[in-house]
Amino acid sequence: MQTIRLMERAASALYQEKAIRGFCHLYTGQEGVCVGMSASLKKDDAVITAYRAHGWTYMKGSSVHAILSELVGRKTGVAKGKGGSMHMYGDQFYGGNGIVGAQVPLGAGIALSQKFNNLPNLTVALYGDGAANQGQVFEAYNIAKLWNLPCLFVCENNGYGMGTSIARSSASTSYYTRGDYIPGIWVDGMDVLAVRSATEWAGEYIRSGKGPLVMEAGTYRYSGHSMSDPGTSYRTRSEIQEVRNTRDAISGFKERLISSELATAQELKEIDSQIRKEIEEANHKAKSDPELPVEETFTNVYSSPTPGLEIRGCDNFTTRLALP
Repeated sequence: MQTIRLMERAASALYQEKAIRGFCHLYTGQEGVCVGMSASLKKDDAVITAYRAHGWTYMKGSSVHAILSELVGRKTGVAKGKGGSMHMYGDQFYGGNGIVGAQVPLGAGIALSQKFNNLPNLTVALYGDGAANQGQVFEAYNIAKLWNLPCLFVCENNGYGMGTSIARSSASTSYYTRGDYIPGIWVDGMDVLAVRSATEWAGEYIRSGKGPLVMEAGTYRYSGHSMSDPGTSYRTRSEIQEVRNTRDAISGFKERLISSELATAQELKEIDSQIRKEIEEANHKAKSDPELPVEETFTNVYSSPTPGLEIRGCDNFTTRLALP
C-alpha cells in the first residue's frame, strides 16, 4: 500500500513538472482495495478496471519503473509509452479503460472465456460509483447471471463521480444491492484485512459454480478526480483531512501491526525508507529512459499487418507502412 501511495505522489510531481501529458488519475487513498483483493486472488485470475489503474497495474505484476515510464511516454513503459495513465496492461490484466463503465461488459466477456475453456479462475470487473448507473453495467449483470459466469463485479465507491457526490447522482447508494438477482456484499475498502477476507469468501462462492457476485468497497480518494481537478470545489478540505485521520488504510493497518506486536515502529520505518529509495530510483530512471521514435506510431495498429499495407498519417497525403 505504501509503495502505491508513494508512487502516486511521484506521479503527481511528474504531472506538475509537465513530464506527464494528458490525463492522470491517481489512486491515492484507495490502496486498501487493490492490495486487499490481490491477497486473496489467484495469479491467473483476470482483472479489468477503469482509468484509475496505477495501483492495480502494480498489483498485477508491473514494476514501479515500468508504470512511471509509461506515464512519461518512454518505451520502457508498460505499454511502450503509448497508453499513458489510462491504458496499462499486464498478464491477466486487461487495463486501464478510458470509457466510463465500458470495462464491465468486457469483464463479463473475459469470464465467459474462462468458463468456456473450463478454467478454475474468475474475473474481477471493477468500476466506480460514477459508472454504477450505466445501462451496460446492468446488461453485464444480466448475461453474467443468465450464464452463471465466474465474475466478481466490484464497485469502488469513493463517494464522488468526478465532482458529483453519490447522494446527488444515485437514488440508491447501496451499490452492492444493485445486482437484484445477483447476491451482493459490502466491505470497508479502507480496511485491507476486511477486503482480503471478503474477497476470499467471494472467490470461494464464485469458484464453486454459483455464478457472479457484486461487491461494493467503500473507499475514498484524497486527490481530485484527475490531476486537473483540485478536488475541493465539491467537498471541504476538512472532510478530506478527517478521512485521512480516521479511516486511512495505511495508517490503520500500521497501528494494527504495532498494537498486535507483529511489527515495530522501527521496522515499518525501515520498510518505508526502502520504498522511498525504490520510488526515487524508478522516477529518475523513467525520466532518463529514451522516448519512442516516430516510427512507433505505425506499429501495433494491426496484430499481423499484410505486407505492403499502408497507414494514413496526419493528412490525406502522408502514408507509412504498417509495422508489426
